[in-house]
Amino acid sequence: MHTVIFWFRNDLRLHDQAALLAACASRPDRLLAVYCLPDDATTQWGFPRIVAPRRAWLQASLRDLQQQLAALGCPLLVCTDAATLALPRLAQQYAARQVFCEDIAAPEEQQQVNTLRRAGLEVSTLWQSSLLDPATLPWPASGLPASFTTFRQAVEQRAILPPAPLSAPVSLPAAAQDMTRSTQATAQPGGSPQADWCNDTSTASDPRSSIAMLDAGETAALAQLERYLASDLPASYKRTRNQLSGADFSSKWSIWLANGALSARTIYARLKAHEARAGVSDGSYWLWFELLWRDYFRLLHLQYGQQLYRAGGLSGKAPPPHDPASFQRWCLGQTGVPLVDAAMHELRHSGYLSNRLRQVVASYLLNELQGDWRAGAAWFEACLLDYDVYSNHGNWLYIAGRGTDPRGGRHFNIEKQTADHDGDGSYRRLWGN
Repeated sequence: MHTVIFWFRNDLRLHDQAALLAACASRPDRLLAVYCLPDDATTQWGFPRIVAPRRAWLQASLRDLQQQLAALGCPLLVCTDAATLALPRLAQQYAARQVFCEDIAAPEEQQQVNTLRRAGLEVSTLWQSSLLDPATLPWPASGLPASFTTFRQAVEQRAILPPAPLSAPVSLPAAAQDMTRSTQATAQPGGSPQADWCNDTSTASDPRSSIAMLDAGETAALAQLERYLASDLPASYKRTRNQLSGADFSSKWSIWLANGALSARTIYARLKAHEARAGVSDGSYWLWFELLWRDYFRLLHLQYGQQLYRAGGLSGKAPPPHDPASFQRWCLGQTGVPLVDAAMHELRHSGYLSNRLRQVVASYLLNELQGDWRAGAAWFEACLLDYDVYSNHGNWLYIAGRGTDPRGGRHFNIEKQTADHDGDGSYRRLWGN
C-alpha cells in the first residue's frame, strides 16, 4: 500500500495548495496529514519562543484546518514532537517513505528537511508562499536586485504577474483506518498526536486590539478578504495604512498570510477582480506594492540564506551590543517613553502591532537603547500573531542597516512620530497600561 505523508508547515489552508495537490498527484492509497507543534524552548534571550496570544491564534487556525480536512475524510494529526522526530516515527508506523511539504528558505526550516532526508525519508518540497514564481523572474536567485525599488520597477516594467491561484481539492486520498482514533488521543509517549493542544481556548483576545473581532483560520481569512474587497476600503488604504489602531485602517491580511491560512495569489486574484469593478486607485495599487515587499524578503532568503542570520547581516558591521536590563524594559513597555511603552503593551497583550509602530519600537531599541536587532526580532517572533520568518528578519535587518536599505538603516524621531500619528493621545490612553 502506497502511503504518503503531507506535512503542513506555514501553509494551513486548502485553497491554492500546490504542495498538497502534488502529494495527491503521486497517487497514494492513503494520505497522512500531519502538523508538528512549534518548539516550546526558551530563546537565548531568556523568554519562550512563542507566547500566549500567538499560541492561541495557532490553536484556532489548526482547529479550522482540522474541520476542513475532516469534511474530506482526512483527519489532521497534530504532533507534540519536532518534525524531525515525529515524521520518521509516523513513516515507520504507517510504512511510508514519501513526505510532501512546502519549501521554506530559512536556515532552521531547511535543516529540518535535511535531517528528515538523512533519516531516509524522501522529502519533496515545493515553493508556494510567494506571490510571484521565482522561475518567472529575469534573474537567478543570486542576482536579485540589491534594493526593493529596483526589484519592484523591474517586475512592473516587465509586467511579471503571479500564477492564478489553485482551487481547493474536493476530495483527498483515504486516510489510514486508525487515523481517526489517533487524532482523538491525548499525548502519548514519544510525541504522538495531541488533540488537547488544539482544543485549548483559554486565551481570549484583548478587546482593545485592532484584530479583536477577527478569527483565525482559512475560513475566516477568505471571509475577511471578501468583506474588505467588497467595500471601498482598498481605495483609502494608502492614506490610512499608517494609523495606529482600528479595525479597517489596514487590510489585516498579514495575520492569515503568516501561517498560510491565506494565499498571496488568492489575494492578488481577488484584488484584480475588485479593481475591475471599482477601478484602480492609489490604495489598491499600494496593496500590490506591499505584497511585492513580502516577496522581496522571501527572495532575499533564496539569495543569502544563513548570512541573513549573522549578527552583521549583509553588512560588515560588528555584532551589536545587548543590555538585558534595558531590553527587558523595552519588552515590558517600561522605557518611560509613552508611545513606545503603549506599543509594547499592545504587542504583549494582543499579539498585534501596526506597521508604523513596529518600525518605531524597533528603531527605539536599536538607536536609543543600542540594542541587538536579533533580540528584537526574537521578541517579535514570540509575540506576533502574524510572525513570518522572512518579513520579520528582513524588516529588522532593514531598520538596523544590516540588510538592503540603501540609506543604511532607519532612525525614527519619537517625538515627531508621536505628534504625527498620535497627536490627540488616543493610542497612548488606550494602551498606556
